[in-house]
Amino acid sequence: MHLRVVIDARHIGDFGIGTYIRNLVRAIAEQDREDEFILVAGRDGMKDLAGLPANFSTAIYERGDFELVDQVAFPLFLRRFSADVYHVPHNLAPLAMRRPYVVTVHDLSSILFEQRQGMRRNLLLNQFRRGIRRAARVIAVSAATQRDVQNLFGTPAERIRLVYSAPDPRFADRAASGGQGGDERHQEEVRRILERYQIECPFLLYAGAIRPQKNIPRLVEAFAVVRGELESHPVYRNLRLIIIGDEISRYPAVRRSVIKTRVEEVVRFLGFVPFDTLRVFYEAASAFVFPSLYEGFGLPPLEAMASGTPVVASSVSSLPEVVGNAAVVVNPENVFDIARGIREALTDEVRRAEMIARGFEQVRRFNWESTAAQVLDIYREVARQYKS
Repeated sequence: MHLRVVIDARHIGDFGIGTYIRNLVRAIAEQDREDEFILVAGRDGMKDLAGLPANFSTAIYERGDFELVDQVAFPLFLRRFSADVYHVPHNLAPLAMRRPYVVTVHDLSSILFEQRQGMRRNLLLNQFRRGIRRAARVIAVSAATQRDVQNLFGTPAERIRLVYSAPDPRFADRAASGGQGGDERHQEEVRRILERYQIECPFLLYAGAIRPQKNIPRLVEAFAVVRGELESHPVYRNLRLIIIGDEISRYPAVRRSVIKTRVEEVVRFLGFVPFDTLRVFYEAASAFVFPSLYEGFGLPPLEAMASGTPVVASSVSSLPEVVGNAAVVVNPENVFDIARGIREALTDEVRRAEMIARGFEQVRRFNWESTAAQVLDIYREVARQYKS
């Protein structure tokens, strides 16, 4: 059965969801040269959709999805395509979304951790609930997210499909080789980038958003505890913490934690950095620490593992299924347990070597080829159901 599939790619330039859309589309293009795919995005997103095979085409939709009018305008725009399946590869489907459609739910943090109350939260919750209720299938990127969708919205299990996300394929080379590689030219590039950012080793790394559920204040406090414990250590006595993510000015609680623990001189906030720079930071870090209170999937720990860096991660939501037995797992609500995990990841040499080896194995469990194959099966399943 020949399919026509429309994929909403309006968020292809975003951090996180954009990575999902780009990699899913590229992996589908590698596997399916028969069905027709139409990618809808803004003009700025067209550069990310170049070079696809002939069965892929693009359509420009200049509006976003932030205004109430877009809840109707975008579905009206889609009417011209008469698709067999529409895919909304992010959490919020438009209120009047054309059917049959598939929606990918990455996490429910916007519902579970929304700080604002009142009309805005109610509108968001209603849009989320309606989008999931009307979807032919809901793709959940982890078993934890699958449970959340069922428990929060009462979605029948038979309409939910677990399809894991995966790291950017550019991280895969080192994982595939088990950490082998890294010639002199590469090492010189690492040194050059660290010097440009004035970064001194050794350092702990966090990469990701700095929203409240990411638990950064406790990370800073745990870092201060570990730094005090290792002040005489021959390797880690000058340990630093590097945080790559949102602008710190938006999160006063994080700034207060840095001042309170008196670590201003050894904590750096870099904002978002280019991909190649991020990869260097992953490789150069002594450990990657991810004490998040909630994750729909949790890509950064896998990216760190693919870079050969030991990981300390939370014991909650999706993270245990993502990191498996390849990380030190900690209670994210206990500063001293986070500190314990950091200390173990740094100073237990046997455990470090074991974590690095297991990390490379764990990363190989998640790949875009498998993700795309499962998503294609869902498209076909939905099309058969609605044509019968």
